[in-house]
Amino acid sequence: MGGHSHWAGIKHKKALVDAKRGKVWTRIVREITIAARMGGGDINGNPRLRQAVDDAKTSNMPAENVKRAIQKGTGEIPGVMYEELTIEGFATCSVAVFCEATSDNRNRTTNEVRKIFENNGGKMGSAGAVRRLFQPKGYIAVPKSAVDEETLMTLALDSGAEDFKSEEGDDYEIITAPADFEKVRAALADKKIVPDDAELTLLPTTTVKVDDPIDAQKVLRTIDELEGHEDIKTVYANFDIPDNVLAQSK
Repeated sequence: MGGHSHWAGIKHKKALVDAKRGKVWTRIVREITIAARMGGGDINGNPRLRQAVDDAKTSNMPAENVKRAIQKGTGEIPGVMYEELTIEGFATCSVAVFCEATSDNRNRTTNEVRKIFENNGGKMGSAGAVRRLFQPKGYIAVPKSAVDEETLMTLALDSGAEDFKSEEGDDYEIITAPADFEKVRAALADKKIVPDDAELTLLPTTTVKVDDPIDAQKVLRTIDELEGHEDIKTVYANFDIPDNVLAQSK
């Protein structure tokens, strides 16, 4: 997990967090509820809801749970009202951290997240403090074992990708503009190429190198605790921890 991979830095332990099914289901239910409230309960006319329902299926959430979440969002049955909020801050070494959250109590969520930052040597920031340091992008990771580099690079760039990375790790990385994400993903699907990851995300425009193992440990602990918070949906950060430092910080 070195600086060569923005995605590794942003989502370094996503699989471990996602293994906690209860929290995953809680987050998906909230997303379904909000999506249904904002765009209606028909997945065919509500892309955000369709994506949330697809995530529910992937996580093996019972269909009845999905149905109830949609009904709560549309107001057919009563339920807790969630609001979306963003939280910005800095981990140690001035690493920028941007969080997207859903909460039924903004003050409680904000106070709990503030403690996570402060307990690990960081601090909360004001609105807009770090958002400008991240750009919306499409991100696709394809296993190197699935296709040769030249074939994939040509396919990705011809279908509209902005960038193609192959330097290190087990995956090729494809970066797209948000508007071109579906087109590139469809081009891969046409060739039966199955990615490890494919989603719209935020990628940092600059990174902060963290060379000290103790500082690296604090940064990783901050991200871990934020990702583990029930109200936090996504966490983005711009740290660059070299592999040798990462090995010492575990």
